[in-house]
Amino acid sequence: MKQQAKLIQGNQACALGALAAGVKFFAGYPITPSTEIAEILAEELPRAGGRFIQMEDEIASMGAVLGASLAGVKTMTATSGPGFSLKQELIGYGAMAEIPTVVVNVQRVGPSTGLATAPAQGDVMQARWGSHGDRGVITLSPGSVLEAYTLMADAVNFAEKYRTPVIFLMDEVIGHMRESVILPSEDELIIAQRKRLVDGQLPYKREADGVAPMSIFGEGHFFHVTGLGHGEDGFPSNDSEVTKANIDGLHEKIEKNQNDIIKYEAINCQNAEVIMIAYGGTSRSALAAMEQLQEQGVKVGLMRLQTIWPFPYEAVGSICQEAPLVVFPEMNYGQLIGEVQKVLGNKVVPYN
Repeated sequence: MKQQAKLIQGNQACALGALAAGVKFFAGYPITPSTEIAEILAEELPRAGGRFIQMEDEIASMGAVLGASLAGVKTMTATSGPGFSLKQELIGYGAMAEIPTVVVNVQRVGPSTGLATAPAQGDVMQARWGSHGDRGVITLSPGSVLEAYTLMADAVNFAEKYRTPVIFLMDEVIGHMRESVILPSEDELIIAQRKRLVDGQLPYKREADGVAPMSIFGEGHFFHVTGLGHGEDGFPSNDSEVTKANIDGLHEKIEKNQNDIIKYEAINCQNAEVIMIAYGGTSRSALAAMEQLQEQGVKVGLMRLQTIWPFPYEAVGSICQEAPLVVFPEMNYGQLIGEVQKVLGNKVVPYN
């Protein structure tokens, strides 16, 4: 049975979605505009049998959620731009060691301290390339309070299924807005669990889907964890073939499963003369603009991205290829439009 409609904030929905997906540990440091996520989980996690800890800084917070994940629980942290920058080294460590967790970034204007309460979408490329080195990345971006709940559950699932840190990229618009929503009940959600290592398996030996089952500290398996290049046994190796297989695997486990990971919504795109592509809070303005232009007789469609990385190149091509004009509004100087131009060329114009 569905729940009754509730007037809730995007940050609140994000926290509730994490709880519904089974998150049992949060470590973080207060920072606008994400602080409500920590406040809510500080109250609700103990009631759900989980643990909340406010760490001394963002770096320690990231280390804590990775450690708790290795101990077998679903974990998350939440921050904004400056804190996201501080977390990057350990996000890279989590990617290399293949440790599931979710990092929520409620974006604000930057760089540096910027404007703490003003919305922006300036961390899109940082979500992809912020950590040094090369690895596959999963990044989701909700466009409503309801999606802050449902996509957060997806983010937790993806972290567990694909053994990787997942970036949940909100913006201040979605984080702080309130909407009347009917949240799905927990029995309506599909909740994923990580594959567990059994006796005799190597901790980094990948299965057909590109993902290796995961050992849990304290369950009796010898499990070596390192940020160094390593083989299937988890121990460091300087062998070029081992290193190549290691790095290739970080990409391939995500590339092989794009049909599961990539999410988007296409609205009135068939035979459209103009298609807008948007994500996050900007997609709400794009939807309103589409409706106003349709009233004026303009054939306008909207492709609303929910998955930012891996970028949905194939879907953008199939949906937008025939449209004479594609407009891409972003709350930045045009970070993601280059990915669309890789597919559609110069018929894509920015609106910043």
